[in-house]
Amino acid sequence: MQKIAIAVHGGAGTIDPSAMTAKMEAAYKNALSLAVRRGHGALSQGGSSLNAVETAVRVLEDSPLFNAGRGAVFNADGGHEMDAAVMQGNDLRAGAVAGVQNVKNPVSLARLVMERSGHVLLSGRGAFEFAHRCKLPLEDDAYFFDQFRYDQWQEVKGSEQVRLDHSAGEKKFGTVGAVALDVHGNLAAATSTGGMTNKRWGRIGDSPVIGAGTYANNETCAISCTGNGEAFLRAVAAHDVHALMAYKGLSLKEAVRVVVHEKLPPLDGEGGLIAVDRDGRVVLDFNCPGMYRAKIDEAGEEVAIFR
Repeated sequence: MQKIAIAVHGGAGTIDPSAMTAKMEAAYKNALSLAVRRGHGALSQGGSSLNAVETAVRVLEDSPLFNAGRGAVFNADGGHEMDAAVMQGNDLRAGAVAGVQNVKNPVSLARLVMERSGHVLLSGRGAFEFAHRCKLPLEDDAYFFDQFRYDQWQEVKGSEQVRLDHSAGEKKFGTVGAVALDVHGNLAAATSTGGMTNKRWGRIGDSPVIGAGTYANNETCAISCTGNGEAFLRAVAAHDVHALMAYKGLSLKEAVRVVVHEKLPPLDGEGGLIAVDRDGRVVLDFNCPGMYRAKIDEAGEEVAIFR
């Protein structure tokens, strides 16, 4: 019988255990657990890996705890510009959006780009118009307001400084993502983010770029990344894991290790990624103190933040 497996992440970075209250840790873990269970529920009913990753990521987008959807950080103009991508491994079809505003669930818009637009990546106003045409739920700016995110922005507002979603000694990359293997043997990946606090000029990171922050291929694995987007873009990190497996014959665990611990650090690539291969093996790895993560596979459910 074909195995099923799913993993989610809610960001990675320098997370200080001493600054994490028991209440805060419980809130993060509960949100991660809800996301991975919802996604696994879709898989266990025979649903596609694409449905599973979209379902899981939507849960995280709807939570203000993570830098995606409702919890997206403020840009330099005091607005929210969100990026997201999905990819399915059976036919390498993919969809993505960048710099989109007022869309409640950017991951669902990314899926519609794949299924209905004839394109892979839409951005800005055009992506919003496509969302409106597809009748996706939209929200006004007040929906995306979060006091913690606002306070982060106030600390750097008016300067040229950007922040990778960190504040007062806690540096975390709040991008969210999911990877899954379904009962049909198909892999899928999804990633969603609000990007950098105080970002300017329409900056776009790795999350919506296929092969950089998001990738899936039934021959090897599905990947969703989180961290310093510029480094993951330059390393083409997600595709590199696939390539090391496809062309060098490395296992998923070893391919992830090479990318996360050897290729990314010289590029200032702090962060991590989640991955699942075609045999249902799940790897959750990072080169920083913590990564918000959860998985459900043959071994059961695991939810963790620190090592």
